[in-house]
Amino acid sequence: MSDKLGVGFVGAGFITNFHIRSWEGVREADIVGIVSKTEAHAQAAADNCRKNRVGEPKVYGSIGEMVADPAINALWICGPNYLRIQMMEEIAETITSGRGKLVGVACEKPLGRNVAEAKRMLELAEKAGILHGYLENQVFAPGITRGREILWRRGAAVSGAPYLARCAEEHSGPHEPWFWRGDQQGGGVLNDMLCHSVEVARLMLSDPEEPKSSLVPKTVCAEIGCLKWSRSEYADMLKQRSGGQVDYHKHPAEDYARATVTFEDSKGRKCVAEVTTSWSFVGAGLRLTYEVMGPEYSLQSSSLDTETNIFLSRNVKGREGEDLVEKQNAEQGLMPLVSNEEVVYGYTAQNRYMANCFADGRQPGENFEDGILVLQMLMSSYMSAEQGRKLSFPPPGLDEFVPKVAKGTWKADDLTLGLQPEA
Repeated sequence: MSDKLGVGFVGAGFITNFHIRSWEGVREADIVGIVSKTEAHAQAAADNCRKNRVGEPKVYGSIGEMVADPAINALWICGPNYLRIQMMEEIAETITSGRGKLVGVACEKPLGRNVAEAKRMLELAEKAGILHGYLENQVFAPGITRGREILWRRGAAVSGAPYLARCAEEHSGPHEPWFWRGDQQGGGVLNDMLCHSVEVARLMLSDPEEPKSSLVPKTVCAEIGCLKWSRSEYADMLKQRSGGQVDYHKHPAEDYARATVTFEDSKGRKCVAEVTTSWSFVGAGLRLTYEVMGPEYSLQSSSLDTETNIFLSRNVKGREGEDLVEKQNAEQGLMPLVSNEEVVYGYTAQNRYMANCFADGRQPGENFEDGILVLQMLMSSYMSAEQGRKLSFPPPGLDEFVPKVAKGTWKADDLTLGLQPEA
């Protein structure tokens, strides 16, 4: 291996370009390869790398071709959820056949569309004999990591462990049509975004001096609904915007979800995570909120409480964009400016950490096993909503479970799945 880790990206869409911008803070690795099913997207991402001076990537014709190149030491999987297994199988086959070598693979959240797919991702990584990292950016966000460190060192050390974490992520909806489709994405907003909130809540409630496995999920209770996008006018809008690929008149996915997860630590103490998410938030843009409570302390954070705000009057008119905040809903009025989203949301610290781990040949602390546990909590949440009751964790049949939203049999007539008749 050269002085710097050579990283290849699988996929060249929105999230890959987010990673590319974050790479300005990653000194240990260069982006040297990109592969995408759309060559024009790959070329554009490569141009983006050169513009940001984070590498001179080659565009490859296939994943196998990229893995076979000795210049590639690790891969970041950023392709659509429904292609993750196929991508990982090609990686593992290229390595086990002796045509290529890798140190490790990092995969974007969620690790799969369900528990079975997440476990298959880990199985393939182990078969190939490579390190694996789970790309959950929010657990690397500076506000979260620094807040947790102080909260446990000052508050918990004196008065006891925290007992409640509230985490939420909300915006007005995803960029690409496949995110909206239960069959391709694995569900709706619960699978797409609650994965962030449950993992941040678990982190904040976990004692830094103990292994993460010491905090064990015990019960899950959840409900979901399609509050906005199943309304006729918005379903029409979504169908038109997606070129007919998304039809929420026939096959809706949830745009709202909430779950309550109870945990037990190594001393037998109970704590609670309350997590919510939605694609039906109308505000400045992407909003991340966190709250942690302990016996004599608390923590609050919101991504829209920024250091800079900009006001534009109604006479200032311009094209739509995302130059103020991701998923912004307006270009006028009083708007928060998130000055460096890649840093604030945790992408820079996450990628620096993963690159360091792979360069050092050590297993990342946030890895595919964590991705499996997250999917287990998400699928338990869907199962709880379908049954309309609280479930002990892990509930029976979790490995084989596929939500009705992913099967295309869910109807958005009621708030929760559990209130609906069998399809």
